[in-house]
Amino acid sequence: MSATARKTAPMPDDIRAMKGGTPIVSLTAYTTPMAQMMDAHCDFVLVGDSVGMVLHGLPSTLGVTMEMMILHGRAVARGLTRAMMVVDMPFATYEESPAQAFRNAARLMAETGAGAIKLEGGRHMAETITFLVARGVPVMAHIGLTPQSINTLGGYKVQGRGAAAESLLADARAVSDAGAFSVVLEKVPAALAGQITADLPIPTIGIGASAACDGQILVVDDMLGLFSAFKPKFVKRYATLGTDGEAAIASYAKEVRARSFPGPEHSFSEKAPS
Repeated sequence: MSATARKTAPMPDDIRAMKGGTPIVSLTAYTTPMAQMMDAHCDFVLVGDSVGMVLHGLPSTLGVTMEMMILHGRAVARGLTRAMMVVDMPFATYEESPAQAFRNAARLMAETGAGAIKLEGGRHMAETITFLVARGVPVMAHIGLTPQSINTLGGYKVQGRGAAAESLLADARAVSDAGAFSVVLEKVPAALAGQITADLPIPTIGIGASAACDGQILVVDDMLGLFSAFKPKFVKRYATLGTDGEAAIASYAKEVRARSFPGPEHSFSEKAPS
């Protein structure tokens, strides 16, 4: 994607400036056609490591690689002219040290044209966030339910209930103080999400964290009904493309077997123009 084509896309500071204003709109994308559909409607598009589950059939996000994120990042970039692109840092590409995180974040940005990267973790990632931001890598943080940590969290559970609320609030403050320009809150109780949003100077992007957040994000395959392995409570299905697609494929198969497709209108003769 040329610099000219991406010139109108917002920058991380533009997203930060939306704090407390018109809600920020975001979806995940993994392909050029999907990116093209959402470009006019989203403030930023996330190339999420959820691609491993919704497109590659992996049981979790843990098997996603740098190569996968770069491949899909390049595809999404080709479909965007307006929205900013953020790319997820895959599991085990940033946790070891700030230096490791910088090498991989720099590669992601250089090879995809991303405007920022996203990484999971609260207080324990603050040093890394500061290190990246100081070296020109804008960071979107992600706290609450962090899917790359499901094995230590005990599954896809709500985070921040009861006594755990103070710990999550501390995580939010830490990533903000470290220099993140925004933070995703995943599967967080509504009251706590509202408290964090009011407390932080940076935008909060909710996914299962109520309308109290400064913006919202969903996995596009979830909201379009294309991914049906499970449906989180926080997902609203705006379409049923999976069901519709399966019905269309069944009709196609039936017509092929009945030799009713292709019909004369789908075939060529010697005399008719192509």
